[in-house]
Amino acid sequence: MNVNLKGIVLACQIFGRKMIEKGSGGSIINISSVSSTIPLSKVFTYSASKSGVNSITQFLASPYNIRVNAIIPGFFPAEQNRKILNEERVTQIMNHTPMNRFRNPDELKGATVWLASKQASGFVTGDLIRVDGGFGSMTI
Repeated sequence: MNVNLKGIVLACQIFGRKMIEKGSGGSIINISSVSSTIPLSKVFTYSASKSGVNSITQFLASPYNIRVNAIIPGFFPAEQNRKILNEERVTQIMNHTPMNRFRNPDELKGATVWLASKQASGFVTGDLIRVDGGFGSMTI
């Protein structure tokens, strides 16, 4: 909660205040998680904290010409999740991901550049942008 939610809230407050003071607007891009909308087993507090990131992102969509959005990235093996990515878990994830693969970290660049660009996404705020290989679109 301290890192995933409180850290985002504090960063949004600090950078948002500076953007308001400068009067030039800007773009804040938060990083959420696929487990923020579909609670995943074994990571309850992580899911809860990332759900909070979604909520604060939407709450902070403001009239100050500051766009606040979040990217919901799909799975990729990383240090923090290697302990829970056993063979059974990987199979479950792949069965729920239409693109049937883990994402490459570079695949977040396009969404990030788009959200950072006022010209390209100037009317986008309070949105949660999925870059998850379809994970969030799957149901039972």
